[in-house]
Amino acid sequence: MEILPLPEPVFDSDYSIEKVLLNRRSLREFSSEPLSLKEISQLLWAAQGITHFEGFRTAPSAGALYPLEVYAVCGNVKNVGSGIYHYNPFRHELILRKAGDYREELFHASLGQEWVRKCPVCFVITGIYDRTTRKYGSRGIRYVDMEAGHAAQNLLLQATAMEIGGVTVGAFYDNQVRKILDVEVDEFPLYLIPVGKK
Repeated sequence: MEILPLPEPVFDSDYSIEKVLLNRRSLREFSSEPLSLKEISQLLWAAQGITHFEGFRTAPSAGALYPLEVYAVCGNVKNVGSGIYHYNPFRHELILRKAGDYREELFHASLGQEWVRKCPVCFVITGIYDRTTRKYGSRGIRYVDMEAGHAAQNLLLQATAMEIGGVTVGAFYDNQVRKILDVEVDEFPLYLIPVGKK
């Protein structure tokens, strides 16, 4: 199992939250410039990073149950091999799940959306509903979906502050994405987020 320690995230910048909100736009065209591991690290931390010694994260979670998982499907990252990496927020590291460039497969699974194929990295947010529905019953389904939105927005706002573009993608075949990620049937793909330089 290949483990990729991530650089420490930055916790302060001169880019105000108001400016980020003003400038956030969906971007579907990316330059050919690769992303760096430091940039990937910051985006992952924004989505699901741990911010408190009790394990609380950047995005709110009903009952602090944290049903989300985040994957980075890397195809053009400096000094990082192409592959599907799983984010471990507890150690702030990436764990290689599958080596190889899977952007083409994700492109087909997402109904041929070119930005999925051409981005340097496509983040995939999945949800394991049982972690939340065990406590909240069927209402927990809504909570997990809301949490995915929180995490996705965090990632996109952080990307804007770093002058990186991105777009959320909700149109895809769940079973195809699940097969590409090689996850269990109780783990549901919720969002694809292609990102890259403008």
